[in-house]
Amino acid sequence: MTARFLAVVSDSHLTADPASADALRAALAVVEAGARPDALLLPGDLAADGEPGAYRLLREVVDPVAARLGIPVVPVMGNHDERGAFRAALGAGGEPGDPWDTATRVGGLRIAVLDSTVPGHHHGALDPDQLERLRAELAEPAPEGTVLLLHHPPLPSPVPSVDLLRLRGTEKLAEVLAGTDVRIIVCGHAHYAGAGALAGIPVWIAPALIYRVDALPPAGRLRGVAGPAISRVDLVEGTAVATAILLGGEPVNDVDAAERVAWMRERIPAP
Repeated sequence: MTARFLAVVSDSHLTADPASADALRAALAVVEAGARPDALLLPGDLAADGEPGAYRLLREVVDPVAARLGIPVVPVMGNHDERGAFRAALGAGGEPGDPWDTATRVGGLRIAVLDSTVPGHHHGALDPDQLERLRAELAEPAPEGTVLLLHHPPLPSPVPSVDLLRLRGTEKLAEVLAGTDVRIIVCGHAHYAGAGALAGIPVWIAPALIYRVDALPPAGRLRGVAGPAISRVDLVEGTAVATAILLGGEPVNDVDAAERVAWMRERIPAP
């Protein structure tokens, strides 16, 4: 099975102010300077309050990078996004208020997107029609399997405020996913990196670009702290591996990769 690398940039919370995209520009510079990903995933809360100018700014920043890399961008609706403005800027058919549910193919890999937003609220839910469409989509396996994207994690949270706003009705989603070709579920929303499983499928909660929710604050406190991060999902050797990437910080070492790996191979027994 072909190895795939997916770059994940979640919860950018842009406004129409160009300065609000500074962290996004820095994140995409990191992506562009590294190994070429097969796709760029944006798991929701692309905008801070759904204003049209935020989505125009997103495209101004993201589109040139995606074009240079020659990769698709896969956006996801978040609770801070607005369906009409999101759809108008990011280009898809359907009515302005319809859920943003899509499927993108990258070679033999299917990337399925579910809109878990509930207009006017911040928790997540999927309606019966969405679940039936997902069931129909997954009825035919993709050659390289499927990555499922949605904004709200289908997992409990150790942070009380985040737990109130998670995806509801996860047992119904689990029933649809059981026995399918979904290899990993990728979410955002929580503003911290986390992992779990649903129906035996790994779940990756991508860290946020805008700020980090402290998952171990002083007792009795809820707090957010500075520290933007992105992540990567690698589909390799029949499994899925998710890795958080903190932005900023000074290197403690920086060496030629090929030379270092060759040096290590001389000293480490072959498997």
